[in-house]
Amino acid sequence: MIPFSPPHIDDLIIEEVSKCLRSGWITTGPRTKLFEKKISEYCGNEATVCVGSATAGLELMLRWYGVGHGDEVILPAYTYCATANVIMHCGAKPVFVDINKHDFNISFENIKDAINYKTKVIMPVDFAGNCCDYDEILDYISKLTTKRKFMPRTEEQAALERILVLADAAHSFGAVYKGRKTGTLADASVFSFHAVKNLTTAEGGAIALNFPEPFENEEIYRQLCISSLHGQNKDALAKLQKGSWKYDVTEAGYKCNMTDIQAAIGLVELSRYDAILKKRKYICERYAAGLSEYDWAELPVLQDKDKDSSSSYHLFPLRIKKVNESKRDAIIQGIFDEDVAVNVHFLPVPMLSFYKTQGYRIMDFPIAYNQYSREISLPVYFDLTDEQIETVIKAVIKVVENSDSY
Repeated sequence: MIPFSPPHIDDLIIEEVSKCLRSGWITTGPRTKLFEKKISEYCGNEATVCVGSATAGLELMLRWYGVGHGDEVILPAYTYCATANVIMHCGAKPVFVDINKHDFNISFENIKDAINYKTKVIMPVDFAGNCCDYDEILDYISKLTTKRKFMPRTEEQAALERILVLADAAHSFGAVYKGRKTGTLADASVFSFHAVKNLTTAEGGAIALNFPEPFENEEIYRQLCISSLHGQNKDALAKLQKGSWKYDVTEAGYKCNMTDIQAAIGLVELSRYDAILKKRKYICERYAAGLSEYDWAELPVLQDKDKDSSSSYHLFPLRIKKVNESKRDAIIQGIFDEDVAVNVHFLPVPMLSFYKTQGYRIMDFPIAYNQYSREISLPVYFDLTDEQIETVIKAVIKVVENSDSY
């Protein structure tokens, strides 16, 4: 069986984790701080906070901005549930909008229609590693007519004077938009380093801060470090310094800091990330070349030369033309029967039981449903061999060509 997305763990990572374990420092410490700096250097953003998960990072940012009851946050209907769950945790209302037909990303026109006096945040999602059109979003919310709708309730909101753009960049570490890497495209961008992501720390994530003046990103960094560690104003590394044992708790914070064990994995992966991206690009391009001659294959967007933009090649979301959800599911089963693991990204959030109980209906998001109903994600991971790539392509062709639909 060709697996879908196993993590890339080799002797170099094992040795680096062993060094961390032998060092006696395994929680948040020097490796985590170094990883934060290296992420900022790689992406070009002002400051980076490493956290226990991308989900935690999104919620920390919403709470830092003061999002709460009565507020609304705009997000795509086509995303993983975590994007919406953190809004619910804060007591705010998720406002789902439909997506683009070509790239699965949030529709700018639908964003404009959804903005009102309750809107505090827009959370675009870089699906499969393709960046949303951040310049278009930021230009629109910075217009005086849009800013007049914004009603700040906190110091942070009053200082920004507009809707916050918080990027769910869980898929897009290393992606490029108009010549700039993710992490620099929104006010804040949140990466995921989960086991199936391009760059993994087993579990984990990071908040890339890139706020405009008058904000000081280093000051926001310090605030978020406190929020991620119970509201404690010193972490274990700081308390270890001579005479620095005493600490204070300045807020009722959370426990979602990254450990040095996780950072040890991340530092190795980041040091060779360009090679990881190159391999993932190669795999996606091989899939595209192998499937392009078939009329039933709708291929994903990998690059946009007009915008000097490229994906991080996190997923290869193939769509099968002229099929419905049940036929797509049958095709998936057929591919599994050929010993190839595939997946679907994602069940749109309004289709999930909890969100149905909140009154959301998938029929209100026809493009999201249409994309989902035809989507099959093919395996993309560093250790995938040429022979396995060809096996995947042949399995997809065989099953689709022999299905009832074609």
